[in-house]
Amino acid sequence: MLVMHAALSLVSPMADARQIQLETKFTEMAEVSGDIKRLQQILVNLLTNAIKFTPEGGRVTVTLELFEKQAKIAVRDTGQGISPEFLPNIFEQFQQAQKSSSSKGGLGLGLAIVKNLVELHNGTITAESLGLSKGATFTVCLPLLESEVVTTPEETSIAIDASPLAGIRILAVDDEPDSLQLLQFILENAGAEVQTAASGLAALEILAQFNPALLVSDIAMPDLNGHELLQQIRMKYRDRQILEIALTAYASSSDRDYALRIGFDKYFSKPIEPAVLVRAIVSLVRG
Repeated sequence: MLVMHAALSLVSPMADARQIQLETKFTEMAEVSGDIKRLQQILVNLLTNAIKFTPEGGRVTVTLELFEKQAKIAVRDTGQGISPEFLPNIFEQFQQAQKSSSSKGGLGLGLAIVKNLVELHNGTITAESLGLSKGATFTVCLPLLESEVVTTPEETSIAIDASPLAGIRILAVDDEPDSLQLLQFILENAGAEVQTAASGLAALEILAQFNPALLVSDIAMPDLNGHELLQQIRMKYRDRQILEIALTAYASSSDRDYALRIGFDKYFSKPIEPAVLVRAIVSLVRG
């Protein structure tokens, strides 16, 4: 599996610098259908996290085996581990906002992206840990490439090829960097052309040069909240036809009603399922 070797070569310098032993155990080679860059991103992310959260002198082990027409890849470390309370939510979006000594702090967003990538390849990912200071294991299962199917390295699975937002220009606004990064990933992964802004004021500056078909904005922002941003856009850019979607972490029926009443076309609470957001955008734009 060329992707596996490429990922290992990328993280080896990091492991060497931290004096971490990087072991590999490949019982068989495997071929899976998918986008090479994204498959490599999955492995590099998991390996980087394992090395980052393993103390110097520790060990990270990568195994690859075939199991029920799947390639089963496991990344095990001897690092700080994951608490039992946090483990069930380890792949949920925005979990990094709930950092504590009981969590593998800072992994929330990266693992949410990894999970999305794995699922785009029709695979699954799971996490295991016996608790704090007892290491962790992340296991990715990807369907094997059928022997009768001939592909080239550039070809991708049907799930990856689908770009329902191709050609759609979107301005994404959120003052939380991690939330904004995930939003950008979801939209670009669906084929959209995305510009991002970390504040409402920054969004107004970008609009002076970027003409999107759609605005996806957080509501609770310090300098100019989502409601105020919408009002400013309506005043300054009356000649533009911009669709608007509101996102918020604090959803209530009154919040939703108000957002729709002042002009937002759709309203969603965080964390939002990528497929739900993409379908909503397609419905708005085509509608």
